[in-house]
Amino acid sequence: MKTVNKISFNDIESIPQLIKDFLNHQIEGFENATFSIENFAQQIHLKQNSFEQAQREIISKAFTDQLSNLQLSAKQKENVESLKSINTFTITTGHQLNLFSGPAFFVYKIFQTIKTCTNLKEKFPDNNFVPVYWMASEDHDFAEINHFKTENNYYEINEKSGGAVGRIKINDTFFISEFEKEFKDSIFGTELILMLKEAYKVGNTLTEAIRTLVNRLFSDFGLLILDGDSKELKNQVKDIFKDELINFSLNKSSKEKVDFLTDKYGKVQVNPREINLFYLSDTRDRIDFDGENYFIVDTDRKFTKEEILDELENFPEKFSPNALMRPVYQEKVLPNLAYIGGNAEIMYWLELKDYFSKINIPFPILIPRNSMLFIKEKTLGKIEKLDLKIEDFFQNFTKITNSKILDNNSVLESLESQENLIINNFAELKSLAETTEKSFGNMVKAEEVRQLKSFERLKKRLLHAEKIKQNELLERLETLFLDVHPAKTWQERIFNFSVFFADYGYEWLETIVEEMEVEQSKLIIVAI
Repeated sequence: MKTVNKISFNDIESIPQLIKDFLNHQIEGFENATFSIENFAQQIHLKQNSFEQAQREIISKAFTDQLSNLQLSAKQKENVESLKSINTFTITTGHQLNLFSGPAFFVYKIFQTIKTCTNLKEKFPDNNFVPVYWMASEDHDFAEINHFKTENNYYEINEKSGGAVGRIKINDTFFISEFEKEFKDSIFGTELILMLKEAYKVGNTLTEAIRTLVNRLFSDFGLLILDGDSKELKNQVKDIFKDELINFSLNKSSKEKVDFLTDKYGKVQVNPREINLFYLSDTRDRIDFDGENYFIVDTDRKFTKEEILDELENFPEKFSPNALMRPVYQEKVLPNLAYIGGNAEIMYWLELKDYFSKINIPFPILIPRNSMLFIKEKTLGKIEKLDLKIEDFFQNFTKITNSKILDNNSVLESLESQENLIINNFAELKSLAETTEKSFGNMVKAEEVRQLKSFERLKKRLLHAEKIKQNELLERLETLFLDVHPAKTWQERIFNFSVFFADYGYEWLETIVEEMEVEQSKLIIVAI
C-alpha cells in the first residue's frame, strides 16, 4: 500500500464552507477551539481545574464495570487506572451502533482519535491521553443502523425497534450466514466471520455486539469504550437536565450562535428544541411542555413539574439527551480535551459554545475527522491514461467531464473565437451608444445579451452532440467516477471495513494508523 495524495479539506469543493472557515480561523469566537499545541495547553489547564477527583473515580469505575466482560489489553487496563490521575485526559469520538460498524469511516475516526493521543503524549510528556469511543446506544432510529454494505452485497438485521437501539437483543442472525458465503474464501475471511459471530451472538444486545467488535479491533491501542446509557453517569448531569426541564436553557443560550450561523451559512445542522431531552422506557420519546404539564410525545404519559423532577431525581437513567444535549453530557462526565467528529457533527457542536459557558463546562477543541480512500492501482492507471488526476474526482466532476469531452474541439474553438469578436465589437458599440439617447444604449446592451445567449445555447448543443459521438469516452469517465465514488458518494460512507480487511487484514489497519493525519483535516488517498 502506498499513499498517493493527501488533499486538504480547503481544496475539496464538497467540504462545507462552515468547516473550511472553522479550520481557517474565520469564525469569530472559535479560534481556541481548533487544533494547535497552544490551544491544547490551555485546554489541559481548563479541564484540570474544572474536573474533580470524585468525577475521575466515577468514570474510572464506569469503564471498569462496563468493560468487565471483555478481555482487556495491558494498555487498556493502564488507561482505566490512569483516569484517576489529575494529569490524565481523554480524546473522544462517538458513533452510532451500526451493524458490524457500518461504513468504513467508523474505523478511520477511531484510529484518528488513537493517533491524536499518541501525538499529544509526545507534545505533553507529563500528561496522559486516553482515546475513548462513545457509543450512541440511546439513539432510537434503528433503520439508520441496521445494515452495512460491501462491494457485492447489502446486509441487514431485523429486530423490534422503537426504544434505545443499544438495548435491542439479537435474534435474527441470517445475515451472518450470507456474509460467510461472500467472505469464506478471502485471505482474512475466516477472521472476519469469527468477529461477526462473536459480536452478534443470539441474546447479545447491540451495545454488547459493538463493544465486543470494537474491543477486538482496537484493544491493543488502548481504546476505551463508553456507554452513556448509565444511571451512575447520568447522576452527574441531573442538575443540567433539571435546568433544561425548567428553564429551557440550551435553546435560550444557543440562540445567538444559531442565528449567527444561520445568517452566515443558510442553516444550522440541528435546531435546538425547547426541551432537548427524551424519556426512556420501552420506547424513546421526546419530552415536551404545554405550559402546565410535561408530556411524553406519542404516548399518554404526562407529569406535573414536581412529578418530572422527582422522576429525574430518582431515575436519571430514564432521561436521554438528544443530539445537542449529548455533547454536554459527554463533556460533563469525561476529563475530555477534544472531540473528533464528522463535518455534520462539528457543525452542530459549534452551536453550543455559549451554552457550555453558561453551565461552566470547558468547550472542547473540535477536530473534523480525516477521510480516507483506498483505490486500486489499476484504477489509478486508467485515470492517468485519461490525463486526469485523482484529485479531479473531488472537484466538480461534471465540469471536468465536459472539459474532457470538448478538449481540443475545433468547433468549440471557432465558437469561442466568434463569441469573443462579438464581445469586443459590442464593447466598442456600447461606448459609442453612451453618447446618444439612453434607450438606444439599453437596446445595444440587450442585443449583446441576446447574441451571447445564442452562443451559450450553441455550446450546450455542441456538448450534447459530442457526448453522443464520444459515448465510449463518456462511459469510461462515468465508470471511473463510480470506482472512486461507489453509489455516487465517498467510498468511506458506503463500504464496510470488511471490504478491505478481507484482503489485507491487520496490514490495512496499520496503514490507517501510519498514514492518518492528526494536526490537519485531509482526504488521504492510498493505492492498494
